[in-house]
Amino acid sequence: MGALGKKLRGAGLVALIATALAAVLWAVGALDVFEQKTWDWREALLAKPGKATDKIALILLDQRSLDWGRKENQLSWPWPRSVYAPLLSFAKRGGARSVGFDVIFSEASVYGVSDDQALGASIGDLGSFVGAVFLGDATGDSTSWPPGLPEPKISIKGLDRWLSLSRAGRTSRLRSPRAITYASASFPISDISMNARYLADVAGRPDSDGIYREVSLFSLFDRRVIPSMALAEYLAGAQGRPHRIEIVGPGIPGEGRQSGLALTLDRLVGKIDWLRVDSTRSPLGPDGRFYLRYRGPAGVYRPLEAAAVIQSELQIENGDAPNIDPSVLKDKYVFFGYSAPGLLDVRPTPVSGVNPGVAIHATTLDNLLSGDFILPVAPLLVVAIALAIALLAGASGSLASGAAPTVAVYVVALALPPAAGVLAYRWGFRLPVVMGELATIFSLTGTAILNYVTEGRQKRYIKGAFKQYLSPAVIEELIAHPERLRLGGERRTLSIFFSDLQGFTGLSEGLSPEDLTALLNEYLSAMTDIIQDEGGTIDKYEGDAIIAFWNAPITQEDHAARSVRAALRCQAQLATMRPSLRARVGKDLFVRVGINTGPAVVGNMGSRSRFDYTMLGDAVNLASRLEGINKQFKTFTMISEMTRSALGGAFRTRELSRVAVVGRKEPVAVYEPLLEEDYRARTEDLAVFDEALRAFYAGDFARAGGIFERLAATDPPAAAYAAKCRALAASPPADWQGVWVMTEK
Repeated sequence: MGALGKKLRGAGLVALIATALAAVLWAVGALDVFEQKTWDWREALLAKPGKATDKIALILLDQRSLDWGRKENQLSWPWPRSVYAPLLSFAKRGGARSVGFDVIFSEASVYGVSDDQALGASIGDLGSFVGAVFLGDATGDSTSWPPGLPEPKISIKGLDRWLSLSRAGRTSRLRSPRAITYASASFPISDISMNARYLADVAGRPDSDGIYREVSLFSLFDRRVIPSMALAEYLAGAQGRPHRIEIVGPGIPGEGRQSGLALTLDRLVGKIDWLRVDSTRSPLGPDGRFYLRYRGPAGVYRPLEAAAVIQSELQIENGDAPNIDPSVLKDKYVFFGYSAPGLLDVRPTPVSGVNPGVAIHATTLDNLLSGDFILPVAPLLVVAIALAIALLAGASGSLASGAAPTVAVYVVALALPPAAGVLAYRWGFRLPVVMGELATIFSLTGTAILNYVTEGRQKRYIKGAFKQYLSPAVIEELIAHPERLRLGGERRTLSIFFSDLQGFTGLSEGLSPEDLTALLNEYLSAMTDIIQDEGGTIDKYEGDAIIAFWNAPITQEDHAARSVRAALRCQAQLATMRPSLRARVGKDLFVRVGINTGPAVVGNMGSRSRFDYTMLGDAVNLASRLEGINKQFKTFTMISEMTRSALGGAFRTRELSRVAVVGRKEPVAVYEPLLEEDYRARTEDLAVFDEALRAFYAGDFARAGGIFERLAATDPPAAAYAAKCRALAASPPADWQGVWVMTEK
């Protein structure tokens, strides 16, 4: 737990630094250009109609309408303004709430005064018309409110206080507010200005990349409030109902008390200002703008062609059935604008690269009517969310081990910020994604570097400590899961392996040191490869002897089967090597193996400066004794009854004896493991041997000896028993327990 805690603390520190760095870049606006692109992706992916989408209608002067005017009526561009009169009559006939023209008629008609008067009369007859004003810094022809023009019919409570706070530099982000006051304006001709219910600002203000993402509901010119086309249409369509428009926010108290829901919302979006229009609140940035929630491409409002609308009105006036029923505009807010490519009012938005400008006004009103504005998230909450994701990514990255888990962590972690952004959008919030993504990338990268530095040292330690007695596969698993290595010792059930070359002491006396070393290296390498291939751990070498064990330091459920299989493979490998070794040493080499399964203490033991990964316990001693007992039975592989029980039927065995070893009071049954093919070839002899063994256990030494004699010529253990039976028959023990007592190790 200490190592794990250290890892997590390191990952936490990296995540904090990563988030702080990403937050600074976000605060100074360095990430805005990238954030805009992620916003466009969310808008295009998630845009869908709102509650009020079907309350809005578009009438577009498209290319087909232009072609109709030219071919059917010989109308050149610009059209006479009287042509728009049927369009306004159609809207009134259909019961439209209001009609807004996203067209600035700033100059007198080329068709004469009567043409302007005809349009003005139609506007006055409609009664809820919204005309267009273009506000700018230096592009209009007026720098003050035109004399004789009626004052705007809109006032905003709290506006002066909001302006003074904004000019003082208060903002919800660490960037300066943009101006909302404009120095020049282009007004429509008098016939329109004097008859319109409202004049509205239609100047679009895109982001730095030319895409229209944000809008404002009002602007200021010559100390007067100019509503946006969307707000003006909403006000004009209210049919005389009074409105309450005010700005509320920090330092700008509004009327009434905030509800619990509003207070919760304020905590989420932070200390921002709001423009309250009747019962709807829209977020108000330092520049008076807010992000639009687009509903989809312009076609989402099912636009009508201007030519078709004009034709339908003329058909009705002539007593004919119209192509379009006026009722399609019943109680709808109607926007008229251009969509023909040659009229240059096509603007890029997040949902489409080609959108008529009037569709942006329609979307703004849609947001106002639906009351589902996209709200900003409080900066502290943005940082907190990014930090949470960075912490999760860092912790997961520090704990992941292996290529597949690491890739999975990276994929999931890097997907979290975009997923959070999508989820926030569905809830109506604009959660910055790039800052969280950058914090996650920094966190994952920093954690990877930290792991490389710290775990590299740990990996080198593990490899250095275990490379002499563990297989590479086991070492890699330890590196992947170091928590499985408990330094200092632990109690575990092991399968313990002792081997020794028969007669090696005498053999070594006849070889030179160089030859002896070469022989041992060849033999030990071959045996070690097999043991490690079976997942065994080499405890130590003692001359020609090999001591090994299974089930530590990593858990192996089949440790007994692994140890026995290793012993049989070692015997087979030595048999293959025996002819070449005989040519070098002049005699055949055989190895005796003893295996026992039982509890032992295993771990790094020794001094602080030098230690070995080894084992201690009675089970270890018994395995050592079994290796030596092979000499009594002239066998080469012997396992205990504990090992046989743990095999679970993985190998055939024959019972050899019940022995009492030196230093151990309780007798233990011992067995010889057999390969399946050996067992089948010797089935009858093994059955005879077992019959003789039962007689031996019963104390019937004469009968047992006779049976063993029949096998003695081909079975060394049977020959050993025949001699033992003769000795016991000559001098029967007083208290026979069926146990062969060993008098030497």
